[in-house]
Amino acid sequence: MLMTDKEENIEDLLVDLQTRLAFQDHAISELSDVIASQQRQIDVLERRLKALDDKLITLEESVDTHHDNEKPPHY
Repeated sequence: MLMTDKEENIEDLLVDLQTRLAFQDHAISELSDVIASQQRQIDVLERRLKALDDKLITLEESVDTHHDNEKPPHY
């Protein structure tokens, strides 16, 4: 059976839409992978920042700050 011009045009449009959909599905999948990877990196960086913040607080607490405003003994 031979297709009419209208049927061929519809089939061409359908193939084009299917191709675009496949491309978009692939792009969405890649973007999702990138987002997941970036979230893992953010989680690691947040944990490291928290650990550094805790260390800084510990160091600040261990430093004797009472002598900051005192004059040296030779005054």
